[in-house]
Amino acid sequence: MDEPDAITALAALAQSTRLRAFRALVQAGPEGLTPTGLAEQLEASATTLSFHLKELHRAGLISQERDGRHLIYRADFARMNSLLGYLTEHCCEGQPCELTSPGTCTTC
Repeated sequence: MDEPDAITALAALAQSTRLRAFRALVQAGPEGLTPTGLAEQLEASATTLSFHLKELHRAGLISQERDGRHLIYRADFARMNSLLGYLTEHCCEGQPCELTSPGTCTTC
């Protein structure tokens, strides 16, 4: 991942509904969610959710697949991990770093 891609992905996540939608899709795993299921879970209107899903899709953070009459949205785990890798690429001044618990680095 390069800097412009990271900025696009982070900008897409820098909005409450989009962040909540992305987290819900991450939690749903490979099965993904339909827009209806996601709207119910987030208590968001279909119109609002459609706009936010479009932004997440444009940023490459989610995929969309048609399954008969339904759309299925899934988190793009490879893209998510690429973003995390970009953000932590130079962690701990290049030394191996293993987090033992959230926010705790064994070499920092």
